[in-house]
Amino acid sequence: MQELITEINRYAWGPVMLVLLLGTGLYLSAGLRLMTVRRIPAAFRLLLRGRSSAERGDITPFSALMTSLSATIGTGNIAGVATAIALGGPGALFWMWMTALVGMATKYAEAVCAVKFREQDEAGNYSGGPMYYIKNGLHKRWHWLAVAFAIFGGLAGFGLANTVQSNSVSQVLSDEFGVEPLLTGVVLMVLVAAVILGGIRRIASVASWLVPFMALSYIALSLVVILANIAAVPAALATIVNAAFTPTSALGGFAGATVWAALRFGVARGIFSNEAGLGSAPIAHAAAKTNQPVEQGMIAMLGTFIDTLVVCTMTGLVIVIMGSWTSGVSGASLTTMAFEQALPGGQYVVTFGLCLFAFTTMLGWSFYGERCVVFLFGARAILPFRIAWVLAIPVGTVVELNLVWLIADTLNAFMAIPNLIALCLLGPMVFKVTRDYWSSRQ
Repeated sequence: MQELITEINRYAWGPVMLVLLLGTGLYLSAGLRLMTVRRIPAAFRLLLRGRSSAERGDITPFSALMTSLSATIGTGNIAGVATAIALGGPGALFWMWMTALVGMATKYAEAVCAVKFREQDEAGNYSGGPMYYIKNGLHKRWHWLAVAFAIFGGLAGFGLANTVQSNSVSQVLSDEFGVEPLLTGVVLMVLVAAVILGGIRRIASVASWLVPFMALSYIALSLVVILANIAAVPAALATIVNAAFTPTSALGGFAGATVWAALRFGVARGIFSNEAGLGSAPIAHAAAKTNQPVEQGMIAMLGTFIDTLVVCTMTGLVIVIMGSWTSGVSGASLTTMAFEQALPGGQYVVTFGLCLFAFTTMLGWSFYGERCVVFLFGARAILPFRIAWVLAIPVGTVVELNLVWLIADTLNAFMAIPNLIALCLLGPMVFKVTRDYWSSRQ
């Protein structure tokens, strides 16, 4: 079974998927005339301004962004960046940046569609995302894609964002501090239950203070390393850019990498980290208190900017500056090695970063999975889903999850396909709504 899923996964995340993801982003970027890059300052102003009580939704636009970031900023920002550099060389970080610039247009379009086509469930909560903009924005012949997305999204969360995350936390705490995995699972179960059983408003409330705290703390500690080695930064940046266009020679334990490897692993890990195109983030943005899809789209695109162009860059720069990428080590161990070389007790930065990032990922993805289940079965399925989500957490800490990880990774790719088809078909509508918004502003 594992060999079969591995083979499926190889195709699911192969060149065709990467071309589809990048192609959709380039198409949307061109149609928007690079608005998502030009309007970054305006997006930050929108994020910080006050809101009218007359605007419809469940949570503030800021809370919607923090909820989406709680699911997005995760192990990909620590282990994913390191894996990309270990396999593709420093040039992989450059292609992660390029993927983020393109992905901002994808994330913008997702949120515009999510707010425009959202609905209210029987309990009065707002629901949106790919399943709703496929159902409400496309012809009936496409509606089966909405059901497919909801099924893949509901199942993927239990693997990628629940059991695998709790397993990662239990392993790192066991290795560093000798904590029993089952004890970690029980504590995580109680903490997650205390948040998600309160619904999106409690998830958003916790995310609104925890996500800025963990992201700013990680960025601050990374900047300490970077500023302490400021003389090495120009050479590190030059290495990253040069390695993106020229093969990287074997050095130390690093086996060498071609330009294709840098491109392939940079794009794949970049998309995995910021989730642009997967269709997960718009589920959170659909709950925002706003009457204007374009404004929420601009706030949503900041998620990709913050995740990849800021947080992932911090990890990548520390690894390249410290020279750890030549060691032959990969994943979270490589990031740990880099911080340990740079700071006394630096390994604990990665340990606690992984724990916090994994915890918030479980919170954000619980809402994604819940909205997928509501689309399929209605509001009556909310409580059973939340209970099942909570009970699965300790299970993840005590079982071997290689197969679960592979299946979840494949389901993640299957989520992207219906979403990307919908975005391509709804692209002209997104372009028109955007033009109309800026024309009215002028």
